[in-house]
Amino acid sequence: MSQLLDQMRDRIRTLHYSIRTEDAYVLWAKQFILFHRKRHPLEMGEAEVREFLTYLAVERNVAASTQNQALSAILFLYKVVLDRPLERVDDVLRAKKPQRLPVVFTREEDRAVLARMQGDKTVMASLLYGSGLRLMECSRLRVKDADFGQNHIVVRDGKGQKDRVTVLSGSLVDALRRQVEWVVDCLMR
Repeated sequence: MSQLLDQMRDRIRTLHYSIRTEDAYVLWAKQFILFHRKRHPLEMGEAEVREFLTYLAVERNVAASTQNQALSAILFLYKVVLDRPLERVDDVLRAKKPQRLPVVFTREEDRAVLARMQGDKTVMASLLYGSGLRLMECSRLRVKDADFGQNHIVVRDGKGQKDRVTVLSGSLVDALRRQVEWVVDCLMR
């Protein structure tokens, strides 16, 4: 089993998927194999995939997005790693998506949360909120990605390995400049 999972990791890395996708896909492939008592996936097919996905919905009561992720991982395993695409995986009891309204902060709530933060965490949270950055995008920002003259940020290798430009809020320019100066000062010591 470990050799197959290593092959899966290699294929995922070759295709430049994110490390989190790699971890999730390998975990789902492993759970699928263990669920069927360590049978090799080549010995199984659509029926076993249906059985596993139904188990996830009924017994483990997973969310619809979790079940979809498991399905995507198994389809990837069969199509890309084993070079044996599955025909049709239907008649699966699907996990239900809850009907919920999105929760959105008011401006006052946003300010209250940010006011309780300190230091670089405040700058990062403000960038996430004000520039629409994802957490990993914010963590990977470099000094050269911020254009203070144009008030924008270049996000490199974002989701889907795409570059994009997003707004740099004018209210963050001073805080971000101070952060950059602090980092440069630390590096110069």
